[in-house]
Amino acid sequence: MKNKIHFNNSGLAFLFLFLILLPLTQSIAIESNLEGIWQGKLNISGMQLRLVFNITKMSDGAFTATRDSPDQGAKGIPTSKVTVTSDSLQIEAQAITGLFLGKIEDTNKISGIWKQSGFSMPIELVRIEKVEEPKRPQEPQEPFPYDVKEVKFENKKDNITLAGTLTTPRGEGQFPAVILISGSGPQDRNETRFNHKPFWIIADHLTRQGIAVLRYDDRGVGASTGDFKTATTPDFATDVLAGIEFLKNRPEINPQKIGLIGHSEGGLIAPMVATQSKDVAFIVLLAGPGMISEKLLYLQGELIARASGASEDQIKKNQNLQAKIFKIIIETTEVQETEKKLSAMLKEYYDGLSPEEQKQLGDFTTFSQTQLKSVLSPWFRYFLTYDPIPALKKVKCPILALNGEKDLQVPPKQNLPLIKSALKDAGNKNIVIKELPDLNHLFQTAQTGSVAEYATIEETFSPVAWDEMAAWIQKIVAQ
Repeated sequence: MKNKIHFNNSGLAFLFLFLILLPLTQSIAIESNLEGIWQGKLNISGMQLRLVFNITKMSDGAFTATRDSPDQGAKGIPTSKVTVTSDSLQIEAQAITGLFLGKIEDTNKISGIWKQSGFSMPIELVRIEKVEEPKRPQEPQEPFPYDVKEVKFENKKDNITLAGTLTTPRGEGQFPAVILISGSGPQDRNETRFNHKPFWIIADHLTRQGIAVLRYDDRGVGASTGDFKTATTPDFATDVLAGIEFLKNRPEINPQKIGLIGHSEGGLIAPMVATQSKDVAFIVLLAGPGMISEKLLYLQGELIARASGASEDQIKKNQNLQAKIFKIIIETTEVQETEKKLSAMLKEYYDGLSPEEQKQLGDFTTFSQTQLKSVLSPWFRYFLTYDPIPALKKVKCPILALNGEKDLQVPPKQNLPLIKSALKDAGNKNIVIKELPDLNHLFQTAQTGSVAEYATIEETFSPVAWDEMAAWIQKIVAQ
């Protein structure tokens, strides 16, 4: 009897010990197997945007991770800190004030939230073997029914070499040509964004219609030399002027029929170039601004924030912060003085936030550096106060101005009337102004126009928009 009781007690003790050790054993197994690719989807304004973490375990047992946003074409972005406990994972991305807080459910699932810039979104990470590339069905496929040449041309004024691609129709004779001018930020020759390559698609379509197309890497980007960080909008205009000179000396190009197609900031540059060169035969503005940049930035910020789900109170706070930043930049000329005043203003703003709001923005140093980096460049100083109207009033060549109805970055209702009025004041009678239904800033067919939508839409560039361009250009060059 005693032996039997002793056996049962030992069995109960063993079972109790097993139940205690099991979760610990599972946690150790899960932690040791965190290495790999983890993917989740963020729901942003009704859009699904993938977030990927590539987790690696170092020889000392610590973890590191890189971050991908495959739908936005971003890969291998370093994170600042990875913390793993028995049942939780925390990944910090200070550069974007991002933070993932997750509970490790098992070896294949981590449930948590992603925090960034004051927003918190639930996300479930699952282990995957490989990240699928987003579908981009419009990308041109070989063989092409036209000639493709890798070219280089010199901007002698700034002593830089620009590298690009020239596509020309096949056959005899000289062809009309266009130069594609990219929007703001360092862009490659295809204006690649969110894995979309709109300039490649435009070039393919127009060249098939008998129009040669030159597209090139911005200075300091890809195979082009120069320094993008120190350049301003007028500097980019000199790159376009160099492209015109290059095309004028090509035997397959008609030097009397060279036009410009400018997207977004490229729509500021094209009229600027036309005031300096009599060789610009026509211009197409794709979401080209018609209002002074400071006002455009206020409007843009309001519309994008509202589309992203921000409250009216948050929108007002953002606008007040914008106004203070812009005022300091406009009123100061020395960069060091500007930085000093902006830093003090940002500190005052940050200290006035609640602890929860500060936590959402991250530590002050990271927050202030992010803000300062975006506004202290020579380009931003110039861009902030630039008014496109004076240049537009000097343009005498034919102009086609297109805007998407759902463009939140250069809203058509506020910009197209200003462009039309300026061109009429110039006495320019050969103008066409069109607002295209359902298209966003990138000329994709969109539901809301939200920036978060860009990456999730498979269409890169609406056939409606490229048909409008092609038909209008063919009409102009036939005159």
